[in-house]
Amino acid sequence: MQTSKYMLASERDQLWGLTVTTIGYEEIGKDDPYPTRGHADGYYFDIEKGRVLSEYQLLYIIEGEGIFHSRTVPTAHLHEGDFFLLFPGEWHSYHPTGPRGWKKYWIGFQGHNMDDRVRAGFLSPTKPIYHVGFSDNIVSLYRMAYEAAQAEEAYSQQVMAGIVNHLIGLMYSLERNIELKNRNLTHVDLINRARLRIREELESPLTIQQVAEDLGMSYSNFRKLFKEHTGLSPATYQQDLRLQRAKELLTTTDMSIKEIAYRLNFESPDYFSSKFKIKTGRKPSELRT
Repeated sequence: MQTSKYMLASERDQLWGLTVTTIGYEEIGKDDPYPTRGHADGYYFDIEKGRVLSEYQLLYIIEGEGIFHSRTVPTAHLHEGDFFLLFPGEWHSYHPTGPRGWKKYWIGFQGHNMDDRVRAGFLSPTKPIYHVGFSDNIVSLYRMAYEAAQAEEAYSQQVMAGIVNHLIGLMYSLERNIELKNRNLTHVDLINRARLRIREELESPLTIQQVAEDLGMSYSNFRKLFKEHTGLSPATYQQDLRLQRAKELLTTTDMSIKEIAYRLNFESPDYFSSKFKIKTGRKPSELRT
């Protein structure tokens, strides 16, 4: 069984940064022929010959298992709860295996939003498979996108683009968090405790060295683990939160810039103003006009 929809996008839609081309769902039984028929030109493929797409596709297996091949990844096994991402211009082939066949959703899309992520190294043909497990939330997002495609109301491309970005964000973050927890659950707990303490003590003279010491870690090891988990050094994390808090104080209180600077433990009002300008693109005084 297969249900699918192929979408059109206007030149205006394409300026949004991401447009959806196709979305669908399929159930393949043990003895069912594969690939299924009924695909539009350019989408059907022979398992042995494979295919090359001119778009990205994000597929999610909710039941069953299979095999994936690409120009970059010779052979990989697919399992229930796996995403696999297809890249434009990258040869690939895949098919279900095992006694149950499979059930999967897919959504195809293109645009500079995704191209930018690939160029930045967030996503790559060398890592097309993401092990995140089964999630009702993910299934709901695919269904929501399919309903939007079926209704095809005005600006449905923008709705579907938002869902695709949500799916990609979930795929990326869920697997990374699973990997971090599997690597060392104790470290995850320590970093979460550190983040909470930094947030709760923004207006105290708390130092990062003190946080590391209280957690029983060396500063260098703490900094390395913190950055691995958050993408930021602990000092940058603390400073960015203080600047965020400063913005709140500037817009909701009558405190002077000098008072805010010292309240949030910046070295001086000038240093505070400099960091604020770098972070926000504006001087603190500009929020008072």
